[in-house]
Amino acid sequence: MILIWLIGILLIAGVLAWIAASWSEPLSRWISLLAIGFDFVLAANIWIGRDSSATKLWLDELDWSWIPSFGIHFHLALDGLSLLMLMLTFFLGMVSVLASWTEIREKVGFFHFNLMWVLAGISGVFLAVDLFLFYFAWELMLVPMYFLIVIWGHERRVYAAVKFFLFTQCSGLLMLIAILALYFFHHQATGVYTFEYSELLGTQISPGAELWIMLGFFVAFAVKLPVVPLHTWLPDAHTEAPTAGSVILAGLLLKTGAYGLLRFVIPLFPRAAHQFTPIALVLAVIGIVYGSVMAFSQTDLKRLVAYTSVSHLGFVLLGIFSWNPLALQGAIMTMICHGLSTGGLFVLVGGLQERMHTRELESMGGLWAVVPRLSGSALFFSLASLGLPGLGDFVGEFIVLLGSYKVSIPITVVASLGVLASTFYALRMVQRAFLGPNTHAWQLPDLKPREGLMVVVMIVGLLWLGFYPQPVLDTFRPALENLQRDAQMSVALLRR
Repeated sequence: MILIWLIGILLIAGVLAWIAASWSEPLSRWISLLAIGFDFVLAANIWIGRDSSATKLWLDELDWSWIPSFGIHFHLALDGLSLLMLMLTFFLGMVSVLASWTEIREKVGFFHFNLMWVLAGISGVFLAVDLFLFYFAWELMLVPMYFLIVIWGHERRVYAAVKFFLFTQCSGLLMLIAILALYFFHHQATGVYTFEYSELLGTQISPGAELWIMLGFFVAFAVKLPVVPLHTWLPDAHTEAPTAGSVILAGLLLKTGAYGLLRFVIPLFPRAAHQFTPIALVLAVIGIVYGSVMAFSQTDLKRLVAYTSVSHLGFVLLGIFSWNPLALQGAIMTMICHGLSTGGLFVLVGGLQERMHTRELESMGGLWAVVPRLSGSALFFSLASLGLPGLGDFVGEFIVLLGSYKVSIPITVVASLGVLASTFYALRMVQRAFLGPNTHAWQLPDLKPREGLMVVVMIVGLLWLGFYPQPVLDTFRPALENLQRDAQMSVALLRR
């Protein structure tokens, strides 16, 4: 029952936080923080107590028949990959609550209700192995995030929220059509109606139909990742969202797209994915270079950080479609480390905006002498973002490049240029915002203990992943082996 509690605690706490705010707004915040913290402890307990030598498919599993006449199950399952994604979800969830502690002053209860429910949807995405349940969780993320942007966002929040909603809803409907097509093709081949992932593997489909169904899944996940040119909602949503919304968008929602590609697209449609691989690799390097160039050209600090996500998640796409052990390990490391480094940058940018009421680089400069702890933290996360050796992002991107080198040397060379380009936007951000003379005569408070706690924990995490990533690599290695075996099994079944 632990898997259903990981989601249920968040749903219940969201309702309680909403109700409690009518008596005490701090109580609403504490309910949210403690609920997410409890989930994090549960997930960490599974991680610590797991048997690393076990060969079973799932670390934990819950399977209830939900609507048997349609072959729908309430099927949750946890392996090393979903476990790490859940721990990242709960950690960044706590960061989001702490980051919004003083920023959110209106409708505090409803804010925490939406925050908790979007985290519950994300957790459901990482746990569901029934495609109907997966789609249900996928859509559950959408409405709370829309409200987080449209109610507590900044100047152009309505435009950003509507754009986010349209992109994700339309692409989600494409995925629903693809799920139903796979459902009916499976029934046609076997006489059984089911949405179960394990039973849909190797479904007999003609190559042309397989490609179209795969593209339905791919577009939905590519919008969330995001993949150029389906990325245009992201800079607006990141820029206009409150700090907590930006942390969840960058650190978690984008990872649901990468997770979907890993868990469903390639194992379910191996032939179509192999056929699509050259296009996916080109899209990946375009995103890497384009994201870096666009980040360098921004004057809005939050928009700059948003475009870095386009570049970093390009490495994730590159690693996934290289589909070898090295590249896949690098992709997952990049997903985790990007959540920490970019989440840290959004926390600091949000703190600056709360103090200065501006995000424009032209209005900054000389802040190091004014807020040295905040400035030093921003320098650290900027160095992590550009892939400095010794930090987690370097490990992830370097392993991706090692894996992609085996697939395409030209693609790897171009992707390496993206790493070089990241140096320019990171150093430009630090130089323009924090160094030089304080020409605007800013007098600002430095990091508060609450902010400092968030920053220090994320810094320690990036250092740990940079110097000793082996425990994390060991955790998701069995899951990756199972995914690769699923893809090979699908190919074998399709050849019969």
